[in-house]
Amino acid sequence: MGIFVDPARLLFHLTTKNTSYLIQIVNGYAAHLHWGKKLRHGGNLADWPGLPDHANLDMIPQEYPQYGTGDFREPAYQVQLEDGSRITELLYKTHRIVRGKPALAGLPAVYAEDESEADTLELVLEDRYSGLEVTLSYTVFADHDAVCRSARLVNGGNRPLRILRALSASVDMKKADHDLVWLAGAWGREAQIKRRQLAQGKTMIESRRGTSSHQANPFIALASPGANEEYGDVYGISLVYSGNFAAVAEVDFMETVRCAIGINPFDFAWQLAPGESFQTPEAVLVFSAEGFGGMSRAYHRLYRTRLCRGAWRDRERPILVNNWEATYFDFNADKLVEIAKAGAELGIELFVLDDGWFGRRDDDTTSLGDWAENRRKLPGGLKDVADRINALGLKFGLWVEPEMVSPDSDLYRAHPDWCLHVEGRRRTLQRHQLVLDLSRAEVRDYIFGALSRIFSTVPVAYVKWDMNRALTEIGSPAWPADRQQELAHRYVLGLYELLERVTKAFPHILFECCSSGGGRFDPGMLHYMPQTWTSDDTDAVERLKIQYGTSLVYPASAIGAHVSAVPNHQVGRVTPLATRGDVAMSGNFGYELDLTKLTDEEKETVKRQVVLYKDVRRLVQQGNLYRLKSPFEGNEAAWMFVSDDRTEALVCWFRVLAEPFPPTRTLRLAGLREDWDYEVVGEGAVYGGDRLMHAGLALPHAHGDFASRLWRLRRAGGAE
Repeated sequence: MGIFVDPARLLFHLTTKNTSYLIQIVNGYAAHLHWGKKLRHGGNLADWPGLPDHANLDMIPQEYPQYGTGDFREPAYQVQLEDGSRITELLYKTHRIVRGKPALAGLPAVYAEDESEADTLELVLEDRYSGLEVTLSYTVFADHDAVCRSARLVNGGNRPLRILRALSASVDMKKADHDLVWLAGAWGREAQIKRRQLAQGKTMIESRRGTSSHQANPFIALASPGANEEYGDVYGISLVYSGNFAAVAEVDFMETVRCAIGINPFDFAWQLAPGESFQTPEAVLVFSAEGFGGMSRAYHRLYRTRLCRGAWRDRERPILVNNWEATYFDFNADKLVEIAKAGAELGIELFVLDDGWFGRRDDDTTSLGDWAENRRKLPGGLKDVADRINALGLKFGLWVEPEMVSPDSDLYRAHPDWCLHVEGRRRTLQRHQLVLDLSRAEVRDYIFGALSRIFSTVPVAYVKWDMNRALTEIGSPAWPADRQQELAHRYVLGLYELLERVTKAFPHILFECCSSGGGRFDPGMLHYMPQTWTSDDTDAVERLKIQYGTSLVYPASAIGAHVSAVPNHQVGRVTPLATRGDVAMSGNFGYELDLTKLTDEEKETVKRQVVLYKDVRRLVQQGNLYRLKSPFEGNEAAWMFVSDDRTEALVCWFRVLAEPFPPTRTLRLAGLREDWDYEVVGEGAVYGGDRLMHAGLALPHAHGDFASRLWRLRRAGGAE
């Protein structure tokens, strides 16, 4: 790790263990030279090839480009001056190097626990005419192959400015012969991996829904032709943000590709008075010369240990049972305790009470915002239920949806102006609910107070924080007309402020993010909640793709995965209980069904699953993931988790449909030591790491559809 500066040439060389990122000031502009494999510093970097020595901005690779002064490609920012003009020109002013990693005001970000872990370059650019000053921040780490970028815009002039666009990062790369990779989808089929060869023109991946969304994830990657899990150059760009975003890849006439990411400029503007500043979210750049697998493991380790925070960051996550698909809204206290008792007998550690416990909530048409127990269902209140469940040996968890309000609620009747709305316009209902205006401090105070009353009086150990609709009518009477385009971003800032208060006030609670499944599965939420409900679709076959795609960026410790009943409630498919368990064990494991209705045989299967997961969960949640077979490419899927010291591994294999007279197949493993021998636990067979990785492990001749198999490997013999 380090940041080297050549003051004579104004050359900045940022390094990690395996990566270099180079910037040079050319004619006052911050020019991008290199992002990729690590380079030796010194004279080796003189006379950079292909860098124009003139001021044709349409040909200079830039770090934070503007529009209107000769660069006709996608700009990173745009600011409107008081006279209506939108022309600015950022030129180098100064720079400074800071030990550690400064926090971003009001925003989640990767952090350093000690200043020795990281170095930060702050590159200050200035438009002398308007007084606009932009500080580009670049952080590199001693133990992580990542570059964290953000921008802070300051109005250093004496007249107001209006920000129209403020992206977090922009990178110009010389080679356009790359594939663009991103995660797309919909409710119930999130994180579908998409790949497209770049060609001249622009591709944009975005959300305009007020959240990161089911439809797109705030991430793109460029991959060299033929790059796969093990080989090839991959450039990942991930945004630590939970609202509207845009990620762009544009190939120009010179076969240069510009990649940029940040807050979506669509319907966005921000007033900046003299002396005020605006901080963009953080973009996390990861380069891997070891294919997508190398990129993913870099993101996993960084996000797991330096984005997630709190008491649960490094702790093993409990096995839970959630009552939702068991009862939906139809339950009482005794029924809940009955399910919890069945769970205790099976070794489950946490019971989660889902929707329907508050107000008059017998269906989804009422009571959101009225966070008081439904005494008809729960005569003794939440504390009585929690105490009874605690007495069984289980912790108690609770579902909430604090950002929402039902029109049929006491809260809405008292404060109809507290939701996002535009006066005189209809208020669009989705799932029979409206969105509270989190840009307003009084709304956030109400939510914090309502939740605090529950969490302070009920022994809640886990909270599932849900958010079940997109933002519409994004307006607020609390803000003047010229600030209405700030509302989508102010909503996200308000959410972050609320989450900061709640998680600090109740640090013992394990919070899980949910948004109708994976509608807000993004790095921003992981900063406050170390895990996310990955999808409402719990079908084991569908989950192969969903969990595989999600793992492209996010660690297994963040992936909520449960066993549900069959026929599956989302797709109607019937899969074996063993297979459902094997798939769900590749994340934070739990059950989403009525445990009281299991047969004796099913109970024995669940007991075995629970025992196994308790034994391997640290490996799954804290180990290194190697994807072996993609469910997007065939009838099989496979991956494995390997401990940091490579002494143990868990191998997971799945086959969707049976095949007649299948050939004998092997599964090539990864991440092991070639010179070590490994025992297959429970079988006694011992194989060399070289054989397992280059010849493979023999796959079973499984009969029937929806087959699966797990193998545990442990180093054979003793220490060297």
